[in-house]
Amino acid sequence: MGLKWFMTSLVAGLMASTVVANPLSSRTSTTRHKKRSCVKPCFNSPEDRSCWTPGWDIHTNFEEEVPITNVTRTYNLSITNVTSWDGADGVAKPVMLINGGFPGPTIEADWGDEVEIHVTNNLQHNGTSLHWHGIWQKYTNTMDGANGCTECPIPPGTTRTYKFLMRQYGTGWYHSHFSAQYGNGVVGMLKINGPASANYDVDLGPYPITDWYYDTADRLERASQFSDHGPPPDSDNVLFNGTHVNAEGGGRYAKTVLTPGKKHLLRLVNPSVDNTFTLSLVGHKFTVIAADFVPIEPVEKDTLFMTTGQRYDVIIEADQEIGNYWFNATLASSGMCGTTVIDHPAAIFSYEGAPEDELPTDPGAPVDAGCADETDLVPVVPKSAPRDDFLAHKNYLDVAVTLQPYGEKSVYRWKINDSDIDIEWGRPILEYVREGNYSWPRQANVIEVEEANVWTWWIIENGSRMPHPMHLHGHDTMLLGVGAGEFDPANHTDLLNFDNPTRRDVVQMPGSSWIAIAWRTDNPGVHLMHCHIAWHVSQGLSVQFLERSSEIAQTVDLHEIEPNCAAWREYEATAVYPKHDSGL
Repeated sequence: MGLKWFMTSLVAGLMASTVVANPLSSRTSTTRHKKRSCVKPCFNSPEDRSCWTPGWDIHTNFEEEVPITNVTRTYNLSITNVTSWDGADGVAKPVMLINGGFPGPTIEADWGDEVEIHVTNNLQHNGTSLHWHGIWQKYTNTMDGANGCTECPIPPGTTRTYKFLMRQYGTGWYHSHFSAQYGNGVVGMLKINGPASANYDVDLGPYPITDWYYDTADRLERASQFSDHGPPPDSDNVLFNGTHVNAEGGGRYAKTVLTPGKKHLLRLVNPSVDNTFTLSLVGHKFTVIAADFVPIEPVEKDTLFMTTGQRYDVIIEADQEIGNYWFNATLASSGMCGTTVIDHPAAIFSYEGAPEDELPTDPGAPVDAGCADETDLVPVVPKSAPRDDFLAHKNYLDVAVTLQPYGEKSVYRWKINDSDIDIEWGRPILEYVREGNYSWPRQANVIEVEEANVWTWWIIENGSRMPHPMHLHGHDTMLLGVGAGEFDPANHTDLLNFDNPTRRDVVQMPGSSWIAIAWRTDNPGVHLMHCHIAWHVSQGLSVQFLERSSEIAQTVDLHEIEPNCAAWREYEATAVYPKHDSGL
């Protein structure tokens, strides 16, 4: 009797979970209650990971429905300078760290939780901001962390609080958006617990794989701008979960322990400055169940390509002999696909009971370090776009690299539609919107998208040989297609997939190619879209989509940006280091 009453009350309570349409309580705000008929007992367990709680599962469309938990998780992050740190691979170098480590603390929450993150800038002479990569920030656009777009940088000696709802679930990461600063170590992981499209026993947590440079990212970026300097150098190392051995034999291999007979969820993240990786685990396969924050139908892969900014949730089954196995990340020289392949750096995956001091002996078969994105990923929650609308409303973005005079030298600038972005740290576009002032500088690269809840279509044409991982803030992009050369509507439209194609927030665009993408205009705000190679965005490769500007003031608390902007402008007047790049 007591148990029956408890379960009935629990299900009834969970059925009343709210779906927040606009959480801005001080403005026009609506809260819908989702009525759910036939709510089955559904609890997340190794036997059924598709469930979450009664009424909420892997098939829930979280663009429309969120199981509000009324739980707030609080984190405190402090960003500091460290003049000599050898904690990654045993080679000492200057870094900027979050709470003294790399990567910084993992922000963990459940689907439907709210997080409150207090970020203190203890850097000596630099501003900072933290972008929560892949989080849509629906109705919380001021929390996106893109300085010069949605906020001003956080000045030294001050604290800024970010607060937002976890509408999505899966694996993400966060990083500084202040010039190339995240390449100095200002990086951490996001883990949002929720349902999954395949069962697993053990969650191993986020597992970042990143390039690592012994010089500082700001020095490398500054030098790479000049035409007489040559391209940015290859990275000095690759880190697995924050560590690796160095060329002189110091440091240590990252080791992950597997339980024999169990299925393990591994949350792969590429927070690199420049490099893409082709991943493989000797003797094992990956069952891929999510791409970025989008759950997908499970697909088995022997190798997995992952460009900068992307994430994959994969399941690894420990069904081989007890032993130690190499986990390999193969990369191409200087990020150029099809060029010299660098021997794969590696980490160790070790079964419980395997010899602890023995290195794996099988290096694995050679893999192709190309730059072809994974395009056969089918989202669990299907979405389709109207083919007939595409040709009449498509828009073009042309990407090109140019040389421009800079004193007696020349510098590289990456341009979109013949303009390299140059944001104002002390005057973000959201501040212009708050003031009703639409006279921003041309190089703000603002593209206005005003119509609500329609598909917006974009053809991005890459006129250079370099690949570009294109990341859109505020949305998942629907990847309609990719092809070589320029887009030809007469011949290429039939190649596009409008019926539940791959969706994610970072899409790899190969060199000398085009990609066709789309998304719905359902998130009023300023949304940056940029190449996630740090050198490229610092040199201008970005635009800002100003979406439904007339509705922003009614859905987003624009006054929230002012205290931090006032503090930044006071600091910037006497800042030691002036802005020398795009600011992003």
